[in-house]
Amino acid sequence: MIEKTFSIIKPDATRRNLTGEINGMIEAAGFKIVAQKRIRITLEQARIFYEVHSSKPFYDDLCVFLSSGPVIVQILEKENAIDDYRALMGATNPANATEGTIRHKFALSVDQNSVHGSDAQETAASEMKFFFSDIEIIE
Repeated sequence: MIEKTFSIIKPDATRRNLTGEINGMIEAAGFKIVAQKRIRITLEQARIFYEVHSSKPFYDDLCVFLSSGPVIVQILEKENAIDDYRALMGATNPANATEGTIRHKFALSVDQNSVHGSDAQETAASEMKFFFSDIEIIE
């Protein structure tokens, strides 16, 4: 079944001009990028987006980091997109990420781990609506 997932290429990666290389890995893994834009997330938007983590000690730092520079928000499509993209991203801690994953190749640390991806269909749907209107999704 074809499904969609949401992705963010984070500020640590955009600062180092890695968007093209990361998109190349995404497309080489069989994903179709059906929506994409470069934006600057405000601190308030980051707080709303990561609200699920608001009780965790890393929440404030995560929000400040996400709003620290431009990001690329994307909707990716393929069969089994959510699980496949999570596998392509690799472990949150790049030291534990499998060779060949985005985080193994590009992440600087647990905090600056280059990409975000949805963890479930409900999350993906919510995250896509947060950043994209229906007319921005080209299938």
